[in-house]
Amino acid sequence: MTPTLVRHHPITAAASGGESAARARDWAEIQERMLVPLYEAVYERLEVGRDTRLLGLGCGSGLALLMAASRGVRVTGVDTDGERLALARERLAPERAGGAHDNAVRLARGGPADAADPGRPAYNLVTAFQPIGCAAGDSEGLVPALETAAELTDRGSTVVLAGWGPPERCTTSAVLRVATRLSDPMRTPGGWRPALRDDLEDVAQRAGLRPDGSGRVACPFGYADLESAIRGLLSTGLFEAARRATDQAQVEKELTEALHPHVRRDGTVWMPNVFRYLIARTR
Repeated sequence: MTPTLVRHHPITAAASGGESAARARDWAEIQERMLVPLYEAVYERLEVGRDTRLLGLGCGSGLALLMAASRGVRVTGVDTDGERLALARERLAPERAGGAHDNAVRLARGGPADAADPGRPAYNLVTAFQPIGCAAGDSEGLVPALETAAELTDRGSTVVLAGWGPPERCTTSAVLRVATRLSDPMRTPGGWRPALRDDLEDVAQRAGLRPDGSGRVACPFGYADLESAIRGLLSTGLFEAARRATDQAQVEKELTEALHPHVRRDGTVWMPNVFRYLIARTR
């Protein structure tokens, strides 16, 4: 499925006002759907369905969970971002999750330990769909989270990791370099770096997982206009270090210049990208 060009279509007024709430809404309304082809490819390959008990790490505003629930999957999601999680709770209301029962959808603020429930069967699928491999240190914390999640699964259960593809296959890489250029003067962490071939395999190995296949998926970033593109990209959190090092106006100015080559004659913005996923097994 190729994502359509995105305009602002609020899901509802879930989060209260404030900058963090606005970023969460922009993620849910503009940016998150760019990864739909990735979610679909993984679910199709794994043939997820009613026998799947999924734990989504960093579930964000819940789109990947919603897609899984529509396939009959029993879903649980955890995230440390309270604003995004509030939006996920709206999306995953029983009547909007493909008729899921009340107890088929669980959301918890925090990490995988907060998803433990002795009264429920062990998970047999863990997903970490937040792509890694484009910012320095963006996999920090993922290894211990995976180790904890693995303890909540059956032996041999599936774990899926996602990451950015090779920079030469990701048009957005050139735009993300703005984050590094602006944040480097303060030597702040989180700046862009080229994705490495074994980023996902390295995380899996450190987490004690056994790699068992991988794939690549085209995930173009398409926006209805330049404003939507800027808001969507800022909602990823990849420009926070740059904002701290300079200011919002400077970051937006630099982003506008970087996006200019990707603006089409009709004003839309289009950036082809390739993302990787790794399938691993718990031991």
